[in-house]
Amino acid sequence: MKLRNTSAAVAAVALLALTATACGGGSDSGSNGDKITVGIKFDQPGLGLKTPDGKYVGFDVDVARYVAKELGYTEDKINFKQAPSAERENLIKNGDVKFIVASYSINDKRKKEVDFAGPYFLAHQDLLVRADDTSITKVEDLNSKKLCSVTGSTSAQNVKEKLAPDADLQQLGGYSECLTGLQNKRVDALTTDDSILAGYASQKEHQGKFKLAGLRMSDENYGIGLKKGDDELRGKINKALEKMVSDGTWEKLVKEHFGPSGYKYESAPKVQG
Repeated sequence: MKLRNTSAAVAAVALLALTATACGGGSDSGSNGDKITVGIKFDQPGLGLKTPDGKYVGFDVDVARYVAKELGYTEDKINFKQAPSAERENLIKNGDVKFIVASYSINDKRKKEVDFAGPYFLAHQDLLVRADDTSITKVEDLNSKKLCSVTGSTSAQNVKEKLAPDADLQQLGGYSECLTGLQNKRVDALTTDDSILAGYASQKEHQGKFKLAGLRMSDENYGIGLKKGDDELRGKINKALEKMVSDGTWEKLVKEHFGPSGYKYESAPKVQG
């Protein structure tokens, strides 16, 4: 009888240990043994894109790879997970990812829910217009133009409500639809972050067809999102970002992913301690 009770107790302890290992938690969230899960965009050319053959390409993707390597994870140990804008905070808080690199602008509202390392890139809201269009040189010029952005875009609303209230705002399902409309002259301009616009304009099929207006209508400091209170991880990521700038990798990646668009990007921002 005593032997049976002892065996049952040992089995119960083993089961609890196995359950704890499977569930993870704490600082191990987003990690699975010797692997790490990182959130990126799957649908932003130049920043984060999953190609038809299952590869992941873009500036944010390469930043994520660099940081993960500095944390001790080789390429084959990285699991990329799609991080749509509306889900980024939940993915971090639920421990589905270790960190997120996905054109993630640092702002006070988001800092209440997650922490940020960086910033690693300074973007601005801008306009993409046809390469031969000289009629839009300032925001006010949009008052007599057709402006396109995706449905619910804060960039489009910013122009409509604050900068050019008489613009004819057309909201479509995706940026590629806006690009088609821009190319076919159904709309006159597309607005969102200049990094995103540069990514689209750098695609082979779009090179030479579009240009950025260079209006810099807002400042968007991109940071790497991580679980609130994980100061150790935040410190390690910040060191990785500083190294990425100092060893020339940052400049190389920016030119590689945005260069074909003629994008006049800002210098690397200073990482906040």
